[in-house]
Amino acid sequence: MHTDDHDHGLAHDLQTLHAARLKRRRALVWLAGAGAAGALPLLGCGGSGDDVETTTTTATTTTGSTTTTTTGGTTTTSCSVIPTETNGPYPADGTTSLNALALSGIVRSDIRSSFGTSTTTATGVPLTVTLTLVNTNASCASLAGYAIYIWHCNQAGLYSLYSSGVTNENYLRGVQATDSNGQVTFTTIFPACYSGRWPHIHFEVYPSLATATSVSHVVKTSQIAMPEATCDTVFATSGYSASVTNFAQTSLATDNVFSDGATLETPTITGSVSAGYALALTVGIAA
Repeated sequence: MHTDDHDHGLAHDLQTLHAARLKRRRALVWLAGAGAAGALPLLGCGGSGDDVETTTTTATTTTGSTTTTTTGGTTTTSCSVIPTETNGPYPADGTTSLNALALSGIVRSDIRSSFGTSTTTATGVPLTVTLTLVNTNASCASLAGYAIYIWHCNQAGLYSLYSSGVTNENYLRGVQATDSNGQVTFTTIFPACYSGRWPHIHFEVYPSLATATSVSHVVKTSQIAMPEATCDTVFATSGYSASVTNFAQTSLATDNVFSDGATLETPTITGSVSAGYALALTVGIAA
């Protein structure tokens, strides 16, 4: 826990840290641009063979990772496969001896409370997470009947089942099957920023609920990058004080997961601290 050395208060700290972070990020962007200028023609998006593309466009609108293109009255759709990322050190997916997927009660929409021997509820700014699963090999058709497992840290940056003090908790973990629109919606809290990582949410995609029992059946593992402006707002509220300093010391450009690009992993988000936030992301996989 950070201890203030003066009486200016949290607002002053936030303003100072935010200014420092912006200055640092401008320098990172300048350096990245100077070093990569000659390599720009080599850069790509989505990976070879994973994109469904359209050409000859007259009007284009983009939502999340899905682009709708209209040409002479005909509408086609292209989308990209979301990058594969590490499941991290705290997945509880059977990678190690810990496997939350095997617990009775893990299939649920509200993941704020533990289940089983504990009923502790994780506190924090309310957040609704809606993921839409689509098939990049079928013009972004919705994928119904798949299962999505999500997990993330709590307001203090701790992971249930792993971190000291919360090893007896299993909150902020849950699984759901995608509906006819390819969607799942979870009720949770806004995750903290802990040292060394950009604020994020982990998720894994499985072919069905029946196969969502261990990582051996996973078809996609990725992460959601929390939007910067919302992070600044949330971390200024009570309970997220440790995130202020941690967030000031990181950036997407230096994050060990998102530094190669986070466009397809950054969701749209609406709402407020008082009313809660709603996050939405389209997840493309080559099914």
